[in-house]
Amino acid sequence: MPIEGPELPGPDRRGLYGISVAAELTGVPPQNLRAYEAKGLIEPARTAGGTRRYSDHDVARVNRIALLLEAGLNLTGIGYVLDLEAETQRLRSEIDRLSRRRG
Repeated sequence: MPIEGPELPGPDRRGLYGISVAAELTGVPPQNLRAYEAKGLIEPARTAGGTRRYSDHDVARVNRIALLLEAGLNLTGIGYVLDLEAETQRLRSEIDRLSRRRG
């Protein structure tokens, strides 16, 4: 499940937080953050030494994952939901762009 896409308005994507800070900000244990990364749900930046650095975008995404888990979805289902949400946002942006161009 790719998480790449066009740059959309929203939280900053610069890797700022280490895993312990990201865990504290989200209330999600570090091992779960690693599992979300392994499943392709988040993609934190890495330092030259390989240390994970989580962005505000990653933190917001982890919070969304936690809400979907509470709603009863599994990680595979969450991946599909996140992909569909990103595609919906992309299409809305495209519609807005075309509407502005049209007049």
